[in-house]
This record gives sequence, C-alpha cells and structure tokens, in this order.
Amino acid sequence: MIANITYGKSSYVFDLHRPMDISIPVSNKGVNAWGIPQPEIIPHREGDFTVSVDQGAAVNFNNIHFNPHSHCTHTECLGHITDKFQSINKSMSGYFFLAKLVTIAPEKFGDDLVISKKQLKYALKSHDCEALVIRTLPNTANKLRRDYSNTNPPYITEEAMHYVVQLGINHLLVDLPSVDKEQDDGALRAHKTFWDLEGNPRKNATITELIYVKNGIPDGTYLLNLQTAPMENDAAPSRPVLFEIISDN
Repeated sequence: MIANITYGKSSYVFDLHRPMDISIPVSNKGVNAWGIPQPEIIPHREGDFTVSVDQGAAVNFNNIHFNPHSHCTHTECLGHITDKFQSINKSMSGYFFLAKLVTIAPEKFGDDLVISKKQLKYALKSHDCEALVIRTLPNTANKLRRDYSNTNPPYITEEAMHYVVQLGINHLLVDLPSVDKEQDDGALRAHKTFWDLEGNPRKNATITELIYVKNGIPDGTYLLNLQTAPMENDAAPSRPVLFEIISDN
C-alpha cells in the first residue's frame, strides 16, 4: 500500500507494506528500569483450577502485572508530572507524523553521559518534522532486555530539550528509560521543559521512552505511526512504527 502525505510545502510517498517496528514488548524476560520486579504474565486461577490449555482449560487466560514506565516501550503525556490527572488516552490528537531519526553517541558531562544541544544541532541538519526519534550509541540488542536500574543511563540536558521545543517537536522518542537523569531528586528538568510545565503546558505533546531502533534502519525522514494501548493513565504501552520514504517533492 502506498501513501501520499503532504507536510507543509512538501509531499512524501511512503510504502506502508514495509513497517519498521521500533517498540519493545512487555515480557517476563524483557527490559526493566527503576528497580522494580519483572512483569508477571501468569494464568488466572479459580480456586484449584488454572485457566490454561496445558492445564486442561479450554482457553489461555493470563493475568499481566507490569508498569509501562519500566517494562516496555511506552508513551507518556503531561499527566506524568502534574498533580491533576491527565490521560495519554485523551492526549493524542493524531497518530501519523513526519519524523526525523538521528543517531547520537552521548557525550561526557562530569560523571554522566548526556545528549547535548550541540549534538542535536549537528544531527538535525533540517527540522521540518513534528516528531524526533533518537537512537543512542552503542546500539545493541541488549537494549531489548537490559535492566537499567541504578546504572545512571544517558539523558537529555535541559538546554538540549529547550532546543527540541524550539524546533516545534511535539513527539519525542528515545531509546532510554527517561529523558532525565535517573537520580535527580525530582528535578525532572527535561520533562518539565518539554511540556513547558511552568509556562503554556503542551497538553498534546508526548514523550516515548524505551524504544529500540535496529542498526539497519538509516538516519533520515520517515512516516511515524504512534499508537498507544487504550488505557486511562499518564502513560501506556505503545508501538511506534516507521515507514520509509519512496519519493518526495
């Protein structure tokens, strides 16, 4: 299936038959962060009866206990950092966006590794997109099952996030457990800057964390389909999918 998308003054043709899934699923042997146990995916029990085909039931009927912020690719809304409840299920104003994929090797900043404004300016030769996808180096399949807890992963500086907002990026996707430092005493400078918490809050902007972009997908411009599970929560599991450009004019 071929799709023709107009964005601004440009028109793009995408091949929808070649999706590139950049999500990490919920799994009891998958990714983890923030020091909480792995998810539980277990058959439901009714007394002594286990609702599983291999236990004699007619169907498999699993209960799943997990945290979207820790156990999978997830998309979060402004409600992640506000005292008033806001749901990701009501924050998305669309599901298809023109996206730029860039690869960055986080640089040293004291004892940390960070994504800086300088690096973003170098990587983003043009900024005519509504979504930004950041793949960090090194980029190995270990990201699919890594436990990030207490490892001080890379994060985005406040200055760099100001730049992201200035570019008009409404949907930011990263392969990190957070855009902020793991332990920052609740400062959350990157989150607050992205959503302009102290100014004019950007209620339809989203942050997607814990993605995984395979090395075979080159940097460039794509069509992004960003879908979230229909959950009334500040964040929900999501499946971002990229589609390549066939032609543009």
